[in-house]
Amino acid sequence: MTPIHVIGGGLAGTEAAWQIARRGLPVVLHEMRPVRQTDAHKTDGLGELVCSNSFRSDDAEQNAVGQLHYELRQADSIVMAAGDAHQVPAGSALAVDRDGFSAAVTKALEDHPLITIAREEVAGLPPSDWDSVIVATGPLTSPALSEAVLSLSGEDALAFFDAIAPIVHFDSVDLETAWFQSRYDKVGPGGTGKDYLNCPLDKDQYEAFIDALIAGDTTDFKEWEESTPYFDGCLPIEVMAARGRETLRHGPMKPMGLTNAHRPDVKAYAVVQLRQDNALGTLYNMVGFQTKLKYGAQADIFRMIPGLQNAQFARLGGLHRNTFLNSPKVLDGALRLKADPRLRFAGQITGCEGYVESASVGCMAGIFAVLERQGRAIVPPPDTTAMGALLNHVTGGHISRDDGAGKPGSFQPMNVNFGLFPPVDAPTVDETGKRLKGKDKARAKKSALTRRAKADFAAWLAALDLPAAAE
Repeated sequence: MTPIHVIGGGLAGTEAAWQIARRGLPVVLHEMRPVRQTDAHKTDGLGELVCSNSFRSDDAEQNAVGQLHYELRQADSIVMAAGDAHQVPAGSALAVDRDGFSAAVTKALEDHPLITIAREEVAGLPPSDWDSVIVATGPLTSPALSEAVLSLSGEDALAFFDAIAPIVHFDSVDLETAWFQSRYDKVGPGGTGKDYLNCPLDKDQYEAFIDALIAGDTTDFKEWEESTPYFDGCLPIEVMAARGRETLRHGPMKPMGLTNAHRPDVKAYAVVQLRQDNALGTLYNMVGFQTKLKYGAQADIFRMIPGLQNAQFARLGGLHRNTFLNSPKVLDGALRLKADPRLRFAGQITGCEGYVESASVGCMAGIFAVLERQGRAIVPPPDTTAMGALLNHVTGGHISRDDGAGKPGSFQPMNVNFGLFPPVDAPTVDETGKRLKGKDKARAKKSALTRRAKADFAAWLAALDLPAAAE
């Protein structure tokens, strides 16, 4: 049987390959590492996590990301299976041991009898005899393939910078200053309510830290990078600081929901949180501290944070350039390139943002490829589901607005969120008949959205009638 080809061994590519093989079809997964490395990857493992180790919220009732987790699990996702097997405590989030996660994904794919892993770069357009191809090369697509696809599509790629947060050795953190606590003591998957290390700053310390961030020496851009915008969901910490002195206090350094275990009578002005990064608990990453500061400046400035004055860094922050397609113009509703429908795209190159979002688009691309191979109609998930809402955004659901400067708006990367879902009828009164207001009203609406999404996703999967193949 002619195989389906998947190019790229990240979260989208591995998920696509897994979904195809599970349906009894052969697949060749092409991964260019270690033949050709990227600026961000450190290993040759499949599904390597190059930025955070968090899959974000696992709350499938009140959070759109949690609903996406739920849908992936219902689709027997390899990404979620490996994530659940290698979770580390992270409050209400699902965070994973990045090495254990990648090793589990790699082994599952290597062991599957219908999956062939080819360690090679696909330079330029895939061979013409590959009749079904999923391009899941991510934001770090090789120049040859990127240029070939863009030339074929006739559209310019958009690009943005994605910054990586530092990782600290746990035993270098001062535990007489830092304390363990999840925000509002919330318990998440595998957690205890004390899953984050918290470092407090008073007002003077915060102001000095902001001054240092703004004045810090940053990496220089190459000429071709100078006009590349940042993705707002992953702004460098120093860029946020430059946008306003209070920005960080209302973002990654917000003190709400935290009480200093060492000095419960003193309210911190700002707090830096660190999240466990590996199963051993020997490494912690600085939450929200992605940066483009030069290494020397990073070490000096981050050691200004109380509790991190003697910090030893396993990895300092970094910066890499991401690219993505103008998908609403160049892709159809089944993620196929309009200029060459044998090519289907998945993951961050389509303009979704985030680990589970990439895996979800990979999951859909794999299922669509199976349906196509079987000669069946491709029916996307309803836009009332998290996957469907994300697909709708990628393939044309965005709104092009004027940016206020006379320039038309443009397609931008997007994390899944409830704003992508169609409106839903939600309760307006509680069980006693009292009118819902504020947070209670918002919670009722979110619950209604996720209930509808779960029912509609189950119906979509059942209608597909794609049983897993015997393995």
